[in-house]
Amino acid sequence: MSDISIRPATSADIPAITRIYAHAVRHGTASFEFEPPDENEMTRRMRALLDGGYPYLVAEDGGAVLGYAYAGPYRTRPAYRYTVENSIYVAPEAQRRGIGRLLLDRLIVECEARNYRLMIAVIGDSAQTPSIELHQAAGFKMVGAFEAVGYKFERWLDSVLMQRPLGKGSSAPP
Repeated sequence: MSDISIRPATSADIPAITRIYAHAVRHGTASFEFEPPDENEMTRRMRALLDGGYPYLVAEDGGAVLGYAYAGPYRTRPAYRYTVENSIYVAPEAQRRGIGRLLLDRLIVECEARNYRLMIAVIGDSAQTPSIELHQAAGFKMVGAFEAVGYKFERWLDSVLMQRPLGKGSSAPP
């Protein structure tokens, strides 16, 4: 795993990001989407986050993108402006190799450098044990769950809510 690097994502990464996300949409419950977006839509989404000043990262090994992570607004109302929500997706062939942790750790650093104070994880499906454990290992605490808020693959899905303070957290004004 020593050859894996974490770097800012670029538009050249869109095909790999689109492929990774498409697999998650088609086969997993991390996303509540049914149809994977195309490269144009993924480009639009990335551009909106980058234009908003949010970090968007990829994990790369030997030129291959193995995963990606980004932070975005938790909610749009102004009082939420110091809170971000994270997203992490790892290619199926690269899972369980610590790539999610590398991405999350770097995402936390990037968000703290931008003076965000709280990171929220909204984890689709309470059965997503690897994602829950990843966030716990990175200092997130469980704050609740919305039960049966989504329906995908012929079953009801929960959304697990976790949070982690960033920087000074709520101990001081921004």
